[in-house]
Amino acid sequence: MALTNNGRNRMAGLITGSLDQASYGFGNTRAWIGVGNSTTAFDVTQGNLQAAVNRLFKAMVAGYPTTVDNVMTFRSLFGTSDANYAWAEWGVSSGAVGDPAAGACLLCRKVEALGTKASTQSWQITVTISVLVGA
Repeated sequence: MALTNNGRNRMAGLITGSLDQASYGFGNTRAWIGVGNSTTAFDVTQGNLQAAVNRLFKAMVAGYPTTVDNVMTFRSLFGTSDANYAWAEWGVSSGAVGDPAAGACLLCRKVEALGTKASTQSWQITVTISVLVGA
């Protein structure tokens, strides 16, 4: 998983206070996890998942995201009628998903084969992001 340019810039704005948490943050009512079926390689300039049709973002389950020291944990649940296709990419977003003009921001994206979800299954996805400090 890697941060997008937009994600990096959003984090900087939230840290410095040039963006307010209520409008631009990644709290429970604004954070989403999306899954799609694109295998397009990651690029820092991407503003959304790359699947043209098979992509879906779901809101956080109750109590998420969480932060413990330097670790942020996001969690969403995809029910039996959600995202029934091969999961080949995922990402964390905020705001009105897919609409950067409305405050959406793709924080990070990962190309990773997670399997094919069937309509008889509910899948939960958890994304953990650690903020590390170099020496």
